[in-house]
Amino acid sequence: MLARLRPYLFTSAVLLLIVYFGVQGFTGEGGLLRSNQRSAALIAKTQELAQLTATRRDLEIRAQLLRDSSLSADLLEERARSLLGFADPRDYVIRLKP
Repeated sequence: MLARLRPYLFTSAVLLLIVYFGVQGFTGEGGLLRSNQRSAALIAKTQELAQLTATRRDLEIRAQLLRDSSLSADLLEERARSLLGFADPRDYVIRLKP
């Protein structure tokens, strides 16, 4: 009986491999059925990137204004007051709970 099935062993092994990789292609981690999850993750990461890019641009502008070559007096005063905790007597101070 084994002698009659011997010619088909290679063919059946190749068929099993094709079926295995086909199933993985549809349902695996990077499969076709998971494309909705990848699309949602891509949209979320794109929005996060846009937010981080805007934050970085703002921080770069603020850092540029604090350099010696282009020092902004208003920004310097704001940073000094926030770090030292001082306020001008004419300022309105609103305390917020952390």
